[in-house]
Amino acid sequence: MTHILDELQWRGAVAQTTAEAELREALANGPITVYCGFDPTAPSLHFGNLVQLIQLRRLQRAGHRVIALVGGSTGLIGDPRPSSERVLKTKDQTAEWVDKIRSQVRPFLDFEGENPARVVNNLDWTSQISALDFLRDVGKYFRVNAMMKKDAVAARLNSEEGISYTEFSYQILQALDYLHLYREYGCTLQTGGSDQWGNLIAGADLIRSVEGKSVHVLTSPLLTDASGQKYGKSEGNAIWLDATMTSPYAFYQYFLNVEDSEVIKLLKFMTDRTPEEIAELEKAVAEAPFRREAQRTLAADVTTLVHGEAATAGAVAASEALFGKGDVSALDASTLRDAAQELPGADVAEGTSLTDAVVAVGIADSRNAARRLIGDGGVSLNNVKMNDAEYALTAEDFLHGEVAILKRGRKFQAAARRAG
Repeated sequence: MTHILDELQWRGAVAQTTAEAELREALANGPITVYCGFDPTAPSLHFGNLVQLIQLRRLQRAGHRVIALVGGSTGLIGDPRPSSERVLKTKDQTAEWVDKIRSQVRPFLDFEGENPARVVNNLDWTSQISALDFLRDVGKYFRVNAMMKKDAVAARLNSEEGISYTEFSYQILQALDYLHLYREYGCTLQTGGSDQWGNLIAGADLIRSVEGKSVHVLTSPLLTDASGQKYGKSEGNAIWLDATMTSPYAFYQYFLNVEDSEVIKLLKFMTDRTPEEIAELEKAVAEAPFRREAQRTLAADVTTLVHGEAATAGAVAASEALFGKGDVSALDASTLRDAAQELPGADVAEGTSLTDAVVAVGIADSRNAARRLIGDGGVSLNNVKMNDAEYALTAEDFLHGEVAILKRGRKFQAAARRAG
């Protein structure tokens, strides 16, 4: 696969394009300049943003010039959701999140050498435009009837809540970004998720109206699991790229638990594995799914991309200690803390009997059941099998002075967090 578009299509990273033949020719004759926008809707980027960063990363590696736009102005407005109006953030909070996202973008792209990436903030040019100039010079190119057909806008118009003019104008602001980057940097390709198609096309249409030039749009499909749920959601919580919001261990576990039916799709999309490597992993899924070789490869590759090799090594060690034959006492305090946060559990005081601790953390539902389970050799403490139901937990049992890991059999484990 010598053409970048062929690679992206093989990886399942292309949902829609404008004039594919022309885009293919432009990429082949490049380099061209491409951008993707990231709004500061939270203090961290998330799984969906990672998909777009990987897209930019591949395009840069193919020799194209890439721009990551952080939405200091669009973040103040908010892309309309189909369900309800966004709560507007303060200017100070938005500026703080812009700085965090700007720093998060940098590790994924190359900012050195002959083809350095750029990070720009659309507040730098939007803040210089008066409301009258915006309406006269930009707004006149947009037709309300066309704007109303955008999926999110149409959904809101048909709801009881409706849509504010603030959010309704979002697509004009995003279109203005494309026009500015076209003029300033010769940008001729915008990428994004397929749910952003309407906003992306608005920018291409604006450039055609104002400059009389054709530019391109490329979207990637929204990644969903076998049930249709968007990837990146874990029990209602986003999978964040900030290690303080989603720990490297939780991040690793998320990808380790991907279904067999979905793992090859994610390996193609999220990693740099070659077609030959993917074929071998696909064979492993078919012939020995219980080994979860493909999932371990996916989890390690993506965790390393986001958090680095050291964090991945810690996550792997924690996973082996909790679910395999690894030594849980050998985990460093930070990794153990992250892993314990993902387990059910309870606060347990030093001196508590093993029986009471087993009940407290939910391994058994009564003291009699706990005694039987311990007597049958079904309980381990920090991966050491226990058979004394009256054993009292000592300070040494709480690893790093914080937590003791109780396990029933090989699969069910819980965290006894030191009380007080």
